[in-house]
Amino acid sequence: MKKVTLKKSLIAAKPNQKATAQSLGLRKIGDSIVHADDAVLAGKIKVLAHLVAVETVND
Repeated sequence: MKKVTLKKSLIAAKPNQKATAQSLGLRKIGDSIVHADDAVLAGKIKVLAHLVAVETVND
């Protein structure tokens, strides 16, 4: 499981980055999601790498 937290603003982000953040449910700085670690999430994290912090969470 991965915890993804939005750390920087989306105001100046490119449209595809804003759409990716919204698809993850990240709207405001500080918003977090916990999601299963798979290829789809890895691709989304790659798009948003400079805007998010990623942690590994153990259940």
